Amino acid sequence: MTTNYTPQVQGTGVKATVQRIGGHLAGMVMPNVGAFIAWGLITALFIPTGWLPNEKFAALVGPMISVLLPVLIGYTGGRLVHGQRGAVVGAVATVGVVVGSDVPMFLGAMIIGPLAAYVVKLVDGLIKDRIRPGFEMLVDNFSAGIIGGGMALLGVLGIGPVVRTLTSAAGNGVDWLVSNHMLGVVSVIVEPAKVLFLNNAINHGVFGPLGVAEAADQGKSILFMIESNPGPGLGLLLAYFLFGPRALRPTAPAAMIIHFLGGIHEVYFPYVLMKPRLILAMIAGGAAGVSTFMITGAGLVATPSPGSIFAYAAVTPRGGWFGVFLGVLIAAAVTFAVAALLLRLGRTEPDDADAEATTPEDQADAERAELKAAQRQSAANKPRTPAARDSAEQTTSADPTNAGKA
Repeated sequence: MTTNYTPQVQGTGVKATVQRIGGHLAGMVMPNVGAFIAWGLITALFIPTGWLPNEKFAALVGPMISVLLPVLIGYTGGRLVHGQRGAVVGAVATVGVVVGSDVPMFLGAMIIGPLAAYVVKLVDGLIKDRIRPGFEMLVDNFSAGIIGGGMALLGVLGIGPVVRTLTSAAGNGVDWLVSNHMLGVVSVIVEPAKVLFLNNAINHGVFGPLGVAEAADQGKSILFMIESNPGPGLGLLLAYFLFGPRALRPTAPAAMIIHFLGGIHEVYFPYVLMKPRLILAMIAGGAAGVSTFMITGAGLVATPSPGSIFAYAAVTPRGGWFGVFLGVLIAAAVTFAVAALLLRLGRTEPDDADAEATTPEDQADAERAELKAAQRQSAANKPRTPAARDSAEQTTSADPTNAGKA
């Protein structure tokens, strides 16, 4: 099971294991982001509180969120495990968890899709060399059908209710944080996890499903904005541009464009990892943004993916602009202030990245000067040949001044 949506993970520790799991979750969701965006746009436009309310078009919202999106996730998860056969069986099995629950079954699809494909993979390995010639298609089709049907029944009776219970428990925990005005505390966990490249797993694997359920009930959800807020990353990169090591400052503007306008948050993760103390700035900015969203009652109708300011604008409900953009702005400002302070305080420490505030050109000139000095010193210390010594002696004897000096 591989994915191109997170960096290749090395090692076998706990961190590597968590990153692999996050990569698998992202690999199931990210190929289907287009479908999520389509659902989000239809929701933002045509629900009763949307920009262009239309009862007939709004009828698409329910089936897409409850059937289409989970089946796509289960299909993709099965394909990652066992190719097209795994994809088909994963989709069939996902229908079971969809029927077995009355909440959007994204988490259930992430479980049963790969699991059903893995069962098919095991069965194919057992019967591969035992099928008589001419019966391959018959056996393959019936084995996939039997396993898909069985896993669908398991989804209805087992996995669906279990995931529904877990989702309800997680939703109750989020509701408790919201009712006690403590949702900003989540940033203490989310921001460090993001810079370890778990952002897609957190957004699409945790907050996405919970946010979809909340949006289906209330028309919008704050959970879509906890991880995806582009404000903290913008504030960090701006602080690097103004107060960071001079050798790194020229890289910040391009990174800001890629992050804030393109929605690729991974571009700022190395800046945090270079100076781990800056994670405090990210936590402060993230918490400030979430708290602003809570105070203003802001929310989005779908996951903004990628997490750019344009994606935010596309899934902002009518009348919700002020709270959404204020939260992004405050998150950027708080992160910038804290990161700038930490970077300026860090100037008293040895900083290899700053290289004593020299530019690459100055460093190259210094290296060339050192090389020439070394060459002159080498030539002065090199032993002279006998002919050179005789020539020097003749010159000395012919010149009375030199001889007197000698």
